[in-house]
Amino acid sequence: MATWSMNQYFQTLDDALQERDGLKTAELLSFQHPHIQNPRLQVEHPESQVQRVFDSPFDEMIAAHLRCCWAVSNHDFIEAYGCQSVVAQAFNKIFQSQKDENWSLPIMFNIFIDLRLFANSGDIQAVHKGKGKMGDRLEKAADLIMGCFRVCASDNRASVEDSKKWGMLNLVNQLFKIYFKINKLHLCKPLVRAIDSLPMKNRFSLSQQVTFKYYVGRKAMFDSDYKAAEEYLTFAFERCHKRSMKNKRMSLIYLLPVKMLLGKMPKPQVLQKYDLMQFADVARSVSTGNLLKLNEALQRNETFFIKCGIYLILEKLKIITYRNLFKKVYLILKTHLLPIESFTAALRMMQANKKEIRP
Repeated sequence: MATWSMNQYFQTLDDALQERDGLKTAELLSFQHPHIQNPRLQVEHPESQVQRVFDSPFDEMIAAHLRCCWAVSNHDFIEAYGCQSVVAQAFNKIFQSQKDENWSLPIMFNIFIDLRLFANSGDIQAVHKGKGKMGDRLEKAADLIMGCFRVCASDNRASVEDSKKWGMLNLVNQLFKIYFKINKLHLCKPLVRAIDSLPMKNRFSLSQQVTFKYYVGRKAMFDSDYKAAEEYLTFAFERCHKRSMKNKRMSLIYLLPVKMLLGKMPKPQVLQKYDLMQFADVARSVSTGNLLKLNEALQRNETFFIKCGIYLILEKLKIITYRNLFKKVYLILKTHLLPIESFTAALRMMQANKKEIRP
């Protein structure tokens, strides 16, 4: 692969296409495959060579892929994104023309994963060079993915096993990653409805379901639907492969605040296991009704919580902390008639904001 000539690459790819081998073709068009490191395949203008072997629109897709290899070898991710966009557009033409068959779904998966990654890298490079703003290419990539999603969603004539609808969840997960990145979460809602209405929604691969539940859970959390968020994020955490500690940790980062808002504090050993001790003092402060310690814990880990996008969610824990503090006052006074002065005194001890303790 690393020493293939252009003709050997063409022959291998043509054989895979003729045999309708989606997995093999997907590898040969993927940037996770070693052929991309082959200097013989890193060509700036491969069009004439490709056209001698492949018909349109396959020639457009393959030529753009080889030019993309050239761009990546030169660390030009702006150009790489442009080339991968051409790959995606050509694939969409091919995909739409294929009736009652879905063998090319693996090709679709790889093309659009690479498109999203190049869009992100291209945005970063463009911002660094002063040639654009973050999110420009990601938005355009989302449009291309959505175009392919519509092809999948409208495939109502093929049998279930041959349906392009099997590609919907993968594309939705790619779109979720983009929409969360560019902060356009309102665009997620129709995608969730589309997946929920699928008869085969529980037959997708577990890894795809876990990713879907993770993002839907995060969306529910931001919508303050904490019961739904707990359900989805718990699914993502528990069904994620036990060796995927990083992904389990990511699920917990959002599941923990949701559970705490529902009055369920995490166990210290769980925080220790997943290296999330930033939540330890927060949970302890809420449980003991110690508003002062809660504010200190939030301030101490502010950078981490803001980076994860959960700081404002965690601030809502103050309400539960007040409740637990007032419960302590009740237990001390042992009367159901509690004077306001007792509450304000307790708040002053915790150095609460003046607005919070105003009678």
